[in-house]
Amino acid sequence: MIDRTLLITVSGIDAPGLTSAIFEALAPSPVVVIDMEQLVVRGHLTLAIAVEIDPTVSDSKAPEVLESVRKAVRQAASDRNMEVTTRPVATLVADHSPDKFQVIVMGSPLHPECISIVTSTIADHGGNLDRIHRIADYPVTAIRFEGSGVAPSGLRRPLAEVSARCQVDISVQDVALEARGQYLVVLDVDSTLIQEEVVDLLAELAGVGSQVSEITRAAMNGELDFAASLLARVALLAGSPASLLDQVREMVTLTPGARTLCRTLNRLGYRIVLVSGGFSNVIAPIANDLGVSGFRANTLEVIDGKLTGRLVGPIIDREGKRQALIDFATEFNIPNRRTIAIGDGANDIDMISEAGLGVAFNAKLALRESADTTVNVPYLDSVLYLLGITRDEIVRSDREKSV
Repeated sequence: MIDRTLLITVSGIDAPGLTSAIFEALAPSPVVVIDMEQLVVRGHLTLAIAVEIDPTVSDSKAPEVLESVRKAVRQAASDRNMEVTTRPVATLVADHSPDKFQVIVMGSPLHPECISIVTSTIADHGGNLDRIHRIADYPVTAIRFEGSGVAPSGLRRPLAEVSARCQVDISVQDVALEARGQYLVVLDVDSTLIQEEVVDLLAELAGVGSQVSEITRAAMNGELDFAASLLARVALLAGSPASLLDQVREMVTLTPGARTLCRTLNRLGYRIVLVSGGFSNVIAPIANDLGVSGFRANTLEVIDGKLTGRLVGPIIDREGKRQALIDFATEFNIPNRRTIAIGDGANDIDMISEAGLGVAFNAKLALRESADTTVNVPYLDSVLYLLGITRDEIVRSDREKSV
């Protein structure tokens, strides 16, 4: 069979006009471009182009055409100190496999051994990698692998084991047709959006810190029913001045990357909501400051300037958080597959399980076992990389906003 297709690979130090020069060299030849990919890594360019001889050219003329293409490309590459290789390839067949996946690996640092284990695990389960792309180098290194041949569900468990073994964060997701669009991002607050547990701060100021923190620890680890533990903790605050709430508002600190996460998602048109087992008395100003679309939390009752030790309204517990995600998705007309939930404790399990993508952020073991992916670096904006948003896009968005 006569070769009619040629793969051209050009590599070398990147400079303006290189790609244009290669295609300018190809232009006089009776060939058509059927595939191409270009990648620049640290200033080094690799350009792969697949061309096919025009159907009007006879098979007898095909070898002559391919040889003229080789000479033209080699000359153009040589003129610019680039290396070039050419080889015949089979005519490409469109990949219509329904099993496509993307795997995002994040580490700080990210070692070669880890990449070896990840890629061999994908191959061992029938996956073939089509594209590899760095999406971030700060504050973590994040690499996206796209491929086909295996469903994401077939990779989640084996790659979760790799994640634990290599101490890196790995996310396995479908490759959706909707790469962008409106998503709902549901954020837990205490120990996720902020670094503290508000009830523990209130308890310290009220002089009942040790009793409350022990109950909090057991609740977050799933050892106690959240609703019962919350009522028990709140009851210990009875009689404390409501001014403690003002002090706590000044004490809470956002998790590193929280502002970047919310700012970037807002600019991209995502809906962000806060859903917390904490207290609206403290969360409301945070929600307003970050410009989120809504929030749901428990509310401490205040009468005559004092905390009564009771809550007002329904308790936002595990089930309450799950229902809040459903309610907000309905309100904003966002399908479940486009919902992302981020949390750290056992009371986030139902919400995480309900979401299209559940992210355990520096989480307790009970939640990590239920989540689709884990993030164990202390930067909340690392979640952006799981959504396919690159560091360059974040920086560009900030630059455009400042102009």
